[in-house]
Amino acid sequence: MMQHLIVLPVVLPLLVGLFLLRSRHGAMRTHRTVGVTATALLVVVALFMLARAAGGEVTYYALGGWQPPFGIVLVLDRLSALMVLLTSVLALGCVIFACAGDDERGSNFHGLFQLQLMGINGAFLTGDLFNLFVFFEVLLLASYALLIHGGGKSRIQSAVHYVVLNLAGSSLFLISVGVLYGATGTLNMADMAMRLSELPAERSGLVTAGALMLLVVFGLKAAILPLYFWLPRAYAAAPAPVAALFAIMTKVGIYAILRVYTLVFGEHAGALEALERPWVWWLSLATMVVAGIGVLAARDLRLLVAYLVLVSVGTLLAGIGMGSPAATGALLYYLVHSTLVTGGLFLLAEMIGLQRGKAGTRLVKGRPMLHGAWLSGLFFAGAIAVAGLPPLSGALGKALLLNAAEPWQQPWLWPILLATGLAAIIALSRAGSTLFWRSHAGEAGGVTLSRPRWLGVGLLLAASPLLVALAGPVSDYTRATADQLADPDILVRAVLSDAGESP
Repeated sequence: MMQHLIVLPVVLPLLVGLFLLRSRHGAMRTHRTVGVTATALLVVVALFMLARAAGGEVTYYALGGWQPPFGIVLVLDRLSALMVLLTSVLALGCVIFACAGDDERGSNFHGLFQLQLMGINGAFLTGDLFNLFVFFEVLLLASYALLIHGGGKSRIQSAVHYVVLNLAGSSLFLISVGVLYGATGTLNMADMAMRLSELPAERSGLVTAGALMLLVVFGLKAAILPLYFWLPRAYAAAPAPVAALFAIMTKVGIYAILRVYTLVFGEHAGALEALERPWVWWLSLATMVVAGIGVLAARDLRLLVAYLVLVSVGTLLAGIGMGSPAATGALLYYLVHSTLVTGGLFLLAEMIGLQRGKAGTRLVKGRPMLHGAWLSGLFFAGAIAVAGLPPLSGALGKALLLNAAEPWQQPWLWPILLATGLAAIIALSRAGSTLFWRSHAGEAGGVTLSRPRWLGVGLLLAASPLLVALAGPVSDYTRATADQLADPDILVRAVLSDAGESP
């Protein structure tokens, strides 16, 4: 059974999703039970995978017994194991929250949710570029339907922009994959890394063009400047559990940049080594600046959280642009923190909106809230975490990144990162005072919030103090992951030798 462990994060949500879609007219209670159970089981599988990868061994799974570089392979290393676990924990909080009633506002929620998990996990595990494209399409198709779950004018408008831009990105992705295949004769990333070391000089320009087109595609998925403009409105309009799950979507783009450009365009690539780094570095700083302005300008809590996601995107990409193992280890720690905390804040914003009636999540005066004390406490904790204030994990993640900066990088990174943190503090302070202190006098109102909502939010926001309590082992793991990424020969040898596992 253990040899099939790597394929379970793809097969499990696929089978569960197909079952739920086929029985879409069944009882909602059954759908909820199956959806939550399958997602919890996915967390267990991901924990086993993390334990297996923690020793530093890289293993692969060859579907159909076709060995690389000719067959389809899924690769398990420290990075892919971490990303699958992060996705599973985030998804568990989202699906529990959705069981409070959000899943009833449209059709096929739980089936589509599982298919999106399949696409995300597949993107993190795949070992070749074409199947990275395939899994991108799977997760995007599911996200199109989830984005408009429940309907509404704002969701449909946002969905149109989201679909059009991602279709354009998918077309460019396919073209760039074709260019790289034509130049190297392979799609397996480990094999492509080896072939680039022997690349004829006349093909260098073609590979460079393919690599830069890929960077545009991944930049669109990650929402880097100037390709970020689709994200704030789409995330703000999406149903709360969907918006929270979308917190991992930008990380798929960041993962793809980290994986492809450290492996394929790593030390084997000669003159093409790290060709993405200058682009990523300067655009990440610009993304942080624009996102910080957006945070200050936001007049809706959902939109504010969406711009905080953009701040985290810029911060993470700056870590990639810094290009050192220390920076990569720091960004991985910050990635776990930012994904879970922003996901929790999207869910919390929904709870606050339900309590405020017509005012919703707009940052205007509204009536007192029925559960105002508890919601204000959760908001305070989430604000401290996402703004990067001690003693929660955001401060530790930012400190690791600042400490990893080289002397020439410090004059750029330090003021921008600290300024965006200040912008977040100002915006969140203003939002908190408006939502909880400046409410009109009168009787508290709002619907009673059910247990699944509290459980979903609590699960995600509890990650921040937990990351502080476990800062030692977590940072050791992320630093070991960074060291493994810095030595692509480890993965290349594992995949292209007979040491890997196949069914």
